[in-house]
Amino acid sequence: MAKTTVQLASGHNMPLVGFGLWKVPADQAADTVYNAIKVGYRLFDGAYDYQNEKEAGQGIRRAIEEGLVKREDIFVTTKLWNNYHRKEHALQMAKAQNEAWGLGYIDLYLIHFPVALKYIEPEKRRYPAWWMDDAGTIEVDKVPIRETWEVLESVVDQGIARSIGVSNFQAQAIMDLESYARHPISSLQIEHHPYLVQPELIALAQEMKIAVTAYSSFGPQSYVELQSPRANVSKPLMETDTVKKIAEKHGKTPAQVLLRWATQRGVAVIPKSNNQGRLAQNLDVLSFDLDKAEIDDISGLDVGLRFNDPGFYLTNKPLRIFA
Repeated sequence: MAKTTVQLASGHNMPLVGFGLWKVPADQAADTVYNAIKVGYRLFDGAYDYQNEKEAGQGIRRAIEEGLVKREDIFVTTKLWNNYHRKEHALQMAKAQNEAWGLGYIDLYLIHFPVALKYIEPEKRRYPAWWMDDAGTIEVDKVPIRETWEVLESVVDQGIARSIGVSNFQAQAIMDLESYARHPISSLQIEHHPYLVQPELIALAQEMKIAVTAYSSFGPQSYVELQSPRANVSKPLMETDTVKKIAEKHGKTPAQVLLRWATQRGVAVIPKSNNQGRLAQNLDVLSFDLDKAEIDDISGLDVGLRFNDPGFYLTNKPLRIFA
């Protein structure tokens, strides 16, 4: 039987398949999460930036109150946004996010991006928080990653979060962080799909016992509605001949094949769907295996195409963190 969890460096276990809360409207988040739990999801991936943590927590608490699950059955990941990297803000934000979820503790707390932006009082924040003014210009802040990471370590010490990690980090930043980390880097969350495989980064993380979670597993699909030019110039992964043929062979959907391509290689996935049928299908991606040739064929679609790139879409002041 395929593994259903991955052990983090902290010693805690994280499900390999979860539900991503990016772009879930706040007024739908409680019901969406509750229904996902009923289908069988136990990992929920959130962030302050998604502006739906309170509502997602309400959905989880409803399921707990009804006896569908216990708190220890659920794994919650959330993230520290860029405007709160300074130590006096990071700890305050972690406490506020934990209170918003209302579950007693956060399972995994990540630094969302390896870049600090100027502080904005949360009540004055406008979505999306990359933008500081009407012209779409952001202002960076000079905060070393070490300062922020040490706050995350204190978050573990205080019982606010059980494990900590990073998101959207590249190799150099990870290796530097590892040189002074007191608590282990438990997870690395990255954009990962067949158009952006990043094999060397994944190899580095796995060699360092850092669990990898993929977001945007379906490639351009998540970005078409955001009117991303990059999404429109690329063929949907589910429509590629390679993925369609493999799906037909296994009697699975193209989405299931894309998710299995990741999970079979030890990479966790966090797809989102508002459709009950697809919710169940996305969760059922551990019941079959791809052979090596199929995995290699899917990986062969790699063209280094990154969609979530602030060096591309922040046109007034690009943040070239992936340069």
